[in-house]
Formats: sequence, structure tokens, C-alpha cells
Amino acid sequence: MARGPEPARHELPAIDEAALAAARDADRLLAGARNRGAQRWADFLAAVPDQLRDAGVAELRAVAQRAGAAYGPKDSIRESLPAELTEPFLTDLNRLRKAIARELAER
Repeated sequence: MARGPEPARHELPAIDEAALAAARDADRLLAGARNRGAQRWADFLAAVPDQLRDAGVAELRAVAQRAGAAYGPKDSIRESLPAELTEPFLTDLNRLRKAIARELAER
């Protein structure tokens, strides 16, 4: 079954809103990493806010997956940055992932 063209993000408000919320959280997380001298996490997060703002729907899934890797079981951003920065980002990433999954299931 052939798929048509991917819908624009503005046509999928739940995904767009979740991605923009995660981008705002990522901006705060990136600033926190830079302020605390957590260079490794600053480098990891450097492109994430813009990717969350600009990526198409198909790309967002991969962006969210990569960003979520910061919360690994053996190496987690939570060890370097405070919960008031890390947890909102994780919450909004999960919201974005769920919105994408719902959209894919509906297609």
C-alpha cells in the first residue's frame, strides 16, 4: 500500500505542540548543561532543540529516540543535571513519542 506525502507538522497539532514543548525544555536543559560545565551533555544536546523545532514528522521519531538516549540505565543525564531540568524534558519527549505513535497507528 503506497503512502501519500507526509503531512506538514502544522496539520498535526498534537505532534507539533509536543515537539515545540520538548524543544523549549531542551533549550533549558542545554543552558543548564553549559552553566554547570557538563560539556559532554552540552555537546550531546547542542542540536536537539533546533531539530525538535524544525524536523518533519518522520524525522521527529528519530530525534526523540536519540534525545531519550540521554536517560540511559548506566549513563544518564540525571547524574549531571538537576531534576527540575531533566524531568520536564523527559515528560515532553514521552508525550511526543506517544503522539507520533498514535499518528502512525491511525495512518
